[in-house]
Amino acid sequence: MNLLKYITLAAAALTAAHLTAQDGETIKLKEGSKYEFTVIKDLEATPVQNQFRTGTCWSFSALAYFESELIRTGKGEHNLSEMYVVNHTYREKADRYVRMHGHTNFGAGGAFADIPHVWKRYGIVPEEVYSGLNYGSETHNHAELDAVLKAYVDAVIENKQKSLTPRWKDGYNAVVDAYLGALPEKFEYRGEQYTPKSYAESLGLDMDDYISITSYTHHPFYETFMLEIPDNWLHVHSYNLPIDELTEVMEHALMNGHTFAWGADVSEKGFAFREGLAILPEDESTIQVKGRDNVHFSDAGAEKVSNAFEEPVKQRTVTQSMRQEQFDNWQTTDDHGMQITGLVKDQNGDKYFTVKNSWGTGHNDLGGYFLASEAYVRLKTMNIFIHKDALPKGIAKKLRL
Repeated sequence: MNLLKYITLAAAALTAAHLTAQDGETIKLKEGSKYEFTVIKDLEATPVQNQFRTGTCWSFSALAYFESELIRTGKGEHNLSEMYVVNHTYREKADRYVRMHGHTNFGAGGAFADIPHVWKRYGIVPEEVYSGLNYGSETHNHAELDAVLKAYVDAVIENKQKSLTPRWKDGYNAVVDAYLGALPEKFEYRGEQYTPKSYAESLGLDMDDYISITSYTHHPFYETFMLEIPDNWLHVHSYNLPIDELTEVMEHALMNGHTFAWGADVSEKGFAFREGLAILPEDESTIQVKGRDNVHFSDAGAEKVSNAFEEPVKQRTVTQSMRQEQFDNWQTTDDHGMQITGLVKDQNGDKYFTVKNSWGTGHNDLGGYFLASEAYVRLKTMNIFIHKDALPKGIAKKLRL
């Protein structure tokens, strides 16, 4: 269900089957809000999921994007298994971490490109085949699992025998499977028999068609480079565009029916998930943060109070140099992966991107979505993951795609 269907459903108490989101429709954030948004584009997405107490937003957001791609390409609605991908990446991260004697990142985090990596090597499965909830819980919670896995690989590296046994991987994989469940080799889905690879093939998506794009000046524009963030453990390269052209790609994609995965910093004072907004006010001094929400990235989900969340205010003008400065001094960090599914504008004509999050549906009045202003997106985007056909032809030519 996309954002507008959710809002209309909540307002009219009708069934989603009878709803059709229309471009040009006017929506409000919540009762009493002075924000008024006109829909420019609203694209189909699958229901909002909940990563809960895990660092696996990269899997939830990238698979949400690929689920929209399946809808876009006529394959219908599928709910793909995030934890199938997580299981495989946990195994590969351990192997790399041990081979590097611990001198590389090891943790729950990952990148959008991890999904194509797993998809091509191992296939994919539906959520109903592999939920990853093998530890007596109805929600995902990897606190214990992550601590155990890190202790395990560190113990292997500290091995006082000075040589590794051939069994350490078997023990490690057994721990992963104990928490997430054994990986399926065959399964039945919608009346058909599949392996993970044959199911992936049946979906018809070519993983080589998807690319990462970013925008920083410490590497040449229109070339690729390895984005220097800890969770890029596969060392995947991103295409580098000026921020104006990256913004153009985002808007062009949406207007032509393409959603995309969005990696961003959500630690800003103007990120107020409870209010359904991510904004970049010129004057942030009015924003008061009440408490912290450590389920989700420190105070990213905390209560925030400001007139800026009640009615539109003037926002900062974001330049390329601002982006670079904040990336260089760690003010912009690789916090969170989400999916962008649409575009709206407020009564002042300022644009906002519609963002599907993976924190469940109960934390705001938008059913787990929020709206991120163009200013916020320009400053705080780390990278996007998108189909190469979604790019404007002129930009695709510059990137030699």
